Amino acid sequence: MTQQQPPWPSPRGNRWLILAILAFLHFADAAALPLLFSHIKPQINWTQPEMERWVIEEQPRSIQPHLEPLLHPNRSHNILAGDASDSEFLKRLVRQNQTASGRMLWNDVAGGDGLVYPPFVDQALKLFNLKQVAFEIENSLMSKVTCTACRAGTGMLQHQIQSGKTDTEIIRMITDYCTNLNIQSARVCQGVAQLFGSELIYVLKRVNLSPDELCSFVIGDGCADVYNPYHEWEVIFPPVPKPPRLADLPIPLEAAPFFKVLHISDTHYDPHYAEGSNAECNEPLCCRLSSGRPATPNAAAGKWGDYRKCDTPKRTVDHMLSHIAETHKDIDYILWTGDLPPHDVWNQTKEENLAIIKETVKQMVEMFPGVPIFPALGNHESAPVNSFPPPYVNQVDISISWLYDELDVQWRRWLPQSVTHTVRRGAFYSVLVRPGFRIISLNMNYCNNKNWWLLLNSTDPATELQWFIYELQSAEFSNEKVHVIGHIPPGHSDCLKVWSRNFYKIISRYESTVTAQFYGHTHYDEFEMFYDPQDLTHPNSIAYIGPSVSPYYDLNPGYRIYYVDGDHDSTTRLVIDHESWIMNLREANLYGYPIWYKLYTARAAYNMKALRPSDWNNLLNELASNQELFELYYKYYWKNSPARPTCDAECKKRLICDCKSGRSHDRKHFCAEVESKIDEESSKSWKSWFYKGLTNSYSLLSSITYLPKYLLGYR
Repeated sequence: MTQQQPPWPSPRGNRWLILAILAFLHFADAAALPLLFSHIKPQINWTQPEMERWVIEEQPRSIQPHLEPLLHPNRSHNILAGDASDSEFLKRLVRQNQTASGRMLWNDVAGGDGLVYPPFVDQALKLFNLKQVAFEIENSLMSKVTCTACRAGTGMLQHQIQSGKTDTEIIRMITDYCTNLNIQSARVCQGVAQLFGSELIYVLKRVNLSPDELCSFVIGDGCADVYNPYHEWEVIFPPVPKPPRLADLPIPLEAAPFFKVLHISDTHYDPHYAEGSNAECNEPLCCRLSSGRPATPNAAAGKWGDYRKCDTPKRTVDHMLSHIAETHKDIDYILWTGDLPPHDVWNQTKEENLAIIKETVKQMVEMFPGVPIFPALGNHESAPVNSFPPPYVNQVDISISWLYDELDVQWRRWLPQSVTHTVRRGAFYSVLVRPGFRIISLNMNYCNNKNWWLLLNSTDPATELQWFIYELQSAEFSNEKVHVIGHIPPGHSDCLKVWSRNFYKIISRYESTVTAQFYGHTHYDEFEMFYDPQDLTHPNSIAYIGPSVSPYYDLNPGYRIYYVDGDHDSTTRLVIDHESWIMNLREANLYGYPIWYKLYTARAAYNMKALRPSDWNNLLNELASNQELFELYYKYYWKNSPARPTCDAECKKRLICDCKSGRSHDRKHFCAEVESKIDEESSKSWKSWFYKGLTNSYSLLSSITYLPKYLLGYR
């Protein structure tokens, strides 16, 4: 029997809109059906927007160390008194790299390339399985079923637009069919159609793409790889040779100073969570008074949260932060990788989301006074969810400035003034944390394939990646090591293939500079590997994907602690080790009080001598061949949730391949070898089981002194 695949509980606010569009097809005008798969593109009187002039080199940069190290009495490896001078420490670092210089990044900015950067339909309808499509869209597990549905739905929507239907008429039809086919409750259908319909229609009116091109753009390799010149682009690298790569990175010194770092992600705080409310409401988010009364006692929402589709109650967030402040008093800084609002994507407003951002920022300031916090923007902070127009979309009613301007105000509680311009432009920034150590926060919503605005022009939105290259090249010149933080992991299927491909090249070019990456979004406890694109035997970077605070869904709440190589002459700035902490939600609700505990420590649990990319790559190879080790990883991946499903061979291949693929929508390129190894091990296991069964049966028969003749073949 095929086992349930582990879901990706990352938010899918656009899911119900897509299903509603598909429902609309069942009642659509038959004469329009041949247009669904037509490759004839209508002429649209509209041109792609040009990138505005934004001179990266003229923007202010963080060049003064932002973090002042503290002496922790409980820590044996503090910075020595003689090393207290940042300037002396920086001089020693520079002396170790004689190539460091103050060269200009661009030889000639003005020269060279600039930075300005239908007979089939009846059969298709019969193949629609809306439940399967819903599951695949929600969990980012796309197949040909979803692809076919996307093409048909997109084609019909384009036809309705071209036939002169008004936005109001189209949205009303989508709402009616969504409700009549019981895809969702009436209020969810109406809310999603209103929130997302106008935006999607606005975009589709302005693009000249066929359904094949649109669906390939959104779904990726699950919907064929349709070449689309409008969405093919390359970043520009400066004419600076890549430093020679080392055979392997040095192992950090065990008795050296370190930084203790807290990583919090995907809080999804729900101010309307209600204990005892209905946790089985059949809507995208339950456990609210509006979810109705539970049909049975077992359907009631727990006091501290719930394993079903429910987000985090305030008491759980409060208790976790109090526990962290009391247990980890020596935290040096915090990584906060986004997704603060809940999953009620059908009725969110800008005002509500801003209120949650302000409230949670205020709480973090109060709980961790004086501790620097480095935030990254999640895909849920916008309203509607996943909607992040690039800077060239500057109309007052649809511009994203309402969010970015407020983020600048809130984040400035921790960040220097130099980040204001890039935060207000695109919610990304760069901060020098210590001499020779920088953190760069990226807005990963510009790689989000649920962000409809990228259909207009996906070419390096907000010039973020080109700015990223500038920051990394400047860091390389200054002999700085860099940690990258963001929300959506670049190898996740929610990240656009073209954006992810360019990002992968950047990491490869600056592998000697980027020593770690940190993301959230998936809600699981996992990681992603990066390799040299020209040599897949050479791992060059590791992305740590932190567990979610939200239990949404079937998960325990969790957070992570990292130990980062600190200030000393031989520092690598690598992650030395990390711990994952969780709260057992079932026991908390049963006994009325939560207990947070350390689930595991990476090096001890997986018997790793260090956490370099090569060490993680060795672990991946072991996971493929060692079933006992994989089951341990699977337990931690689910944060030891009692609600986790079993994992068959296909599930195992997908999870390990997810770890292997730091570049999205390119599984065939990275996963063939590991999938073959798993198939081979599965075959061995099956043969071993079959042989053992035969042996046991023979032994049993041999132990019986008398057998009836008919069992021996006699009549």
